[in-house]
Amino acid sequence: MVYSQLRSALINGDFDPGQALTISLLAGQFGTSHMPVREALRRLAAENALDVSRNGSARVPPVTLARLDDLCRARVAVEGLAVELGTRFITAEDLARLVQIEDAHTAAAKAGNVYSMLVGNRDFHFAIYRASGSDVLVQLIDTLWLRFGPYMRMLSKHVKPLVKNGTHEPYIRQHLAILAAIDRRDEAQARAELERDITITWDLLKELCG
Repeated sequence: MVYSQLRSALINGDFDPGQALTISLLAGQFGTSHMPVREALRRLAAENALDVSRNGSARVPPVTLARLDDLCRARVAVEGLAVELGTRFITAEDLARLVQIEDAHTAAAKAGNVYSMLVGNRDFHFAIYRASGSDVLVQLIDTLWLRFGPYMRMLSKHVKPLVKNGTHEPYIRQHLAILAAIDRRDEAQARAELERDITITWDLLKELCG
């Protein structure tokens, strides 16, 4: 489905901020006709993930400091609650799976595979959020991450050389701190570590936006 594929690409930061996405280009990329692409763009515009003009052309939203602050404040609030509830309700099976996800995330970072590292980061976070048992929170967070896509693109470009020269450990350490708090069932600490994880990225992106 074009909508799902394009949505995932936006979340992963596959497009540059401000990049134009033409219907013809996307139809060729996804091997489909114009109609499903046009519908996907319409739906993504309704989710504020794309800016679409009257003639149907679409553009990835530009990055601004004001938008970054707005998104990150919302992420801290909503994801903080989700990790708190996830810590409370996570099962032993969920926790074991979370450890596996973080092991894969760490391995991708050490191998210099930035794309797999970023996908692993998303898998790690959402495994915790789904453990909260709240479909509403997970849906809200998913929408926030979709709108965060242009900033994820900036982040991936910045992280790539860091991964190559081995200075990516702070990102991994923060995940391990979250995991340790969850293992102790310390809801407050898990939330604090998650908020710190978001804030570290927020502060970095502020510099990149400037």
